[in-house]
Amino acid sequence: MPSYTVTIATGNQWFAGTDDYIYITLVGTEQCSERTLLDKPLYNDFERGAVDSYSVRVEENLGDIVLVKIEKRKYWMQDDWYCRYITVKTPSGDYVEFPCFRWLVDDKEVVLRDGRAHIPQDDKTGLVKQHRQKELETRKKTYRLNNSAALSRWKEWQPGFPMSIDANRHKDLPRDIQFDSEKGVDFILNYSKAIENLFVNQFMHMFQSSWNDFADFERIFVRIKNTISEYVMQHWKEDFMFGYQFLNGCNPVMIQKCTKLPDKFPVTHEMVSVSLERELTLEQEIEAGNVYIVDYKVLEGISPNCTDPCTLQYLAAPICLLYNNTHNKILPIAIQLGQTPGEDSPIFLPTDGEYDWLLAKIWVRSADFQHHQTITHLLRTHLITEMFAVAMYRQLPAVHPVYKLLIPHVRFTIAINTKAREQLICECGIFDKANATGGGGHIQLVQKCTKSLTFRSLCFPDMIKIRGMDSKEDLPTYFYRDDGYQVWEATKSFVSDVVCIYYTSDETVQGDEEIQAFVKDVCSFGMQDFDQCEFPKSVKTREELIEYLTVIVFTASSQHAAVNFGQLYLGMYPDEHFIEKPVKEAMGKFRKQLAEITSSIKKRNEGKKLPYYNMSPNKIPNSVAV
Repeated sequence: MPSYTVTIATGNQWFAGTDDYIYITLVGTEQCSERTLLDKPLYNDFERGAVDSYSVRVEENLGDIVLVKIEKRKYWMQDDWYCRYITVKTPSGDYVEFPCFRWLVDDKEVVLRDGRAHIPQDDKTGLVKQHRQKELETRKKTYRLNNSAALSRWKEWQPGFPMSIDANRHKDLPRDIQFDSEKGVDFILNYSKAIENLFVNQFMHMFQSSWNDFADFERIFVRIKNTISEYVMQHWKEDFMFGYQFLNGCNPVMIQKCTKLPDKFPVTHEMVSVSLERELTLEQEIEAGNVYIVDYKVLEGISPNCTDPCTLQYLAAPICLLYNNTHNKILPIAIQLGQTPGEDSPIFLPTDGEYDWLLAKIWVRSADFQHHQTITHLLRTHLITEMFAVAMYRQLPAVHPVYKLLIPHVRFTIAINTKAREQLICECGIFDKANATGGGGHIQLVQKCTKSLTFRSLCFPDMIKIRGMDSKEDLPTYFYRDDGYQVWEATKSFVSDVVCIYYTSDETVQGDEEIQAFVKDVCSFGMQDFDQCEFPKSVKTREELIEYLTVIVFTASSQHAAVNFGQLYLGMYPDEHFIEKPVKEAMGKFRKQLAEITSSIKKRNEGKKLPYYNMSPNKIPNSVAV
């Protein structure tokens, strides 16, 4: 009697094990096995982290094993179970791998394809075609997409936002995309630690009242101790530090080459001549490419927060002119705090009184903070990545190579965003309590910037070039750009390797109805076909698909790291969704490239008082998970 050896790996996370009954059915090209209870007498099966093996006996050979059906049934109370993978050893000694990496909750069954990735055109038999179609139908119900008009839309959390998951609370999410217990506890502990370190509970009144002097600011950050933060605290008032942060601070995406002074910012040569070092006029310095500008026009008209009836906060929409001096340091040379020049909006200069100039810079830095938190960070990494993630779950089955490619890079993103909508950016959330754009201003900002968000602005090289910041000779200390280029090219090379394994031609891309549905879903539903978004509705070539996927991976990992901080490093894939040797070789090549980039960044940073590590691959998280 033929016998198949089935090996099942249970997850390592908290509460991954189960005491429920687990049944298995092997589905082959010839026939199916009997439904078999997996149980070893006197042995506690399916413990956390366990790898258990069982024998499944059949009357006749099943043919090639193409599907495995796993069923969980209640023992005495429902006990969720996380299955990592299943392997089946056939009577002939061959091994077939079935990645799972999902939770089985309640009395649930899961049908798994073997671990090889397949695009729709690869499926030739009715059995696998039917499985593929059924999985997508189940996904579309889970992620609120069917023929009902009421359920065909994603959730619009606020008018004009990119669409998000249709769930009000974290616990309403599908189990597979919730935080696991460890991540949930980690989230709470890190949040509490941050609050404690910043004395936010003790000094919350400081955010909601006037400060007496700069010592109040220093008291908040007294517990933050590292070389960079201490150096910044010592030099934050100085012009070189103010300018440096536009290049390599947490919001290095605002500075752009000034090719012509806007009429709304009437700076003259006489105003700034004392700051120029090359014996050129301001116009000549601009023509030579030595002048840069930062414009926070998006903040104009945004409602400032009002934490109580008597405490109105304030917002500026400043314009700042910067000069690249002969030592390649970016220095501010003129600041206007409003968008309309005149007596009520004077131009501040370094030659003004010490505190006038310092306060002007503080207002610019305040505006930069508002833009960074709400646009650069929240909108352009968190919300955009969630939009891609929801479309992926709705349109791509687990067997699809693009699903396997993207799943590590959207891990926990929907969960962290749902938590943010519950606690951070909601009414009476932390934004409302401690942010000048709280109380609705942050909503207005996202709405305004979503209208102008384009797909090309998410392509790192395009984003740099559009701002005129692509010349390393002009700005040799723009490390965000230099490191970003390296990581973008390494990421694109990896994505290209994977795409070319499964798509042999442009026609193969065009014929993949699932990838086309995914791309269209992002534009038509996720971005709601906004007039200016210019997101593609289809991809016609392998090169277009490679760029599209590179944008997703880069945005979710490297770009988020540059404006935040990380956990799992880029290139580490603990859940092995791909099993094919060529893809694993591509992963190895990718990791090698990233290691080389890490090494070069480490070497460049040696001896620097302000080292830049935000784009170092060993510090880049795989996904937007924090």
